[in-house]
Amino acid sequence: MRQNGLGDLTAFLAVAEERSFTRAAARLGTSQSALSHTVRRLEERLGLRLLTRTTRSVAPTEAGDRLLETLRPALDEIDAKLTALGELREKPAGTVRITTSRHAAETILWPALARLLPDYPDIRVELSIDPALTDIVAERFDAGVRLGEQVAKDMIAVRIGPELRMALVGAPAYFTRRPAPETPHDLTRHACINLRMSTLGGLYAWEFEKDGRPLNVRVDGQLVLNDMSLILKAAVEGLGLAYTLEDQVLGLVEEGKLLRVLSDWCPPFPGYHLYYPSRRQQSPAFALLVEALRHRVSR
Repeated sequence: MRQNGLGDLTAFLAVAEERSFTRAAARLGTSQSALSHTVRRLEERLGLRLLTRTTRSVAPTEAGDRLLETLRPALDEIDAKLTALGELREKPAGTVRITTSRHAAETILWPALARLLPDYPDIRVELSIDPALTDIVAERFDAGVRLGEQVAKDMIAVRIGPELRMALVGAPAYFTRRPAPETPHDLTRHACINLRMSTLGGLYAWEFEKDGRPLNVRVDGQLVLNDMSLILKAAVEGLGLAYTLEDQVLGLVEEGKLLRVLSDWCPPFPGYHLYYPSRRQQSPAFALLVEALRHRVSR
């Protein structure tokens, strides 16, 4: 439709229904002269006279009647659609698409969604599990979930989880063959299970810190894996040391299947954040989900 086309049709419909330029102008909140000019422009574009004008009345021509038959149901449908869109501003409904890592989905998103969704049946949530950093604008996601340190500076970031810690672990059988490392530098003499990063395809450099001094260590070993469940399985079977998030191994440590070392080199770091573009117009569904996920520090 050409520029101003819908406005021209709306103007014609008002005049045809009111049978008066004066009443139609009042209905549309415009001047009579502007309305007359709009209708004339529409007639010139179509090459047809749509209204018969006299000093006392205005009436549609045959062409005008045919156009009215088309316009009324079409504009009624448009009005209905606009009304439905307006309801979305008030009623939490619609689909929210989020890209996230598996760990964040299982520990943060899933518990929140299990509580929220039963009370809001018109909200749909699509979770895309992807360890790689996704361009949420290009891929048409509403938001992403990543560690706070991974969120781009031009995004709005909302903290949705507690601080996290890493844990370096090995099986008791492994430590019968090799002494426990006393510092991260000692890891060069150990069999370590490397993690292949999905984002860049490189190997994860194990990140440590003590007294504010960071230290990254490139480790080596027989195994390179890109799945944490397999890494933990290999560690439990004594095939090497594993470096993973603390909460993923606490149960195995408590059961005695794994032993933790270098805890003093693993301080807390910012946990998961929900992030989205600052220019995003939030729907009620999205705003509700953000509030349900927002992390609140316990007093």
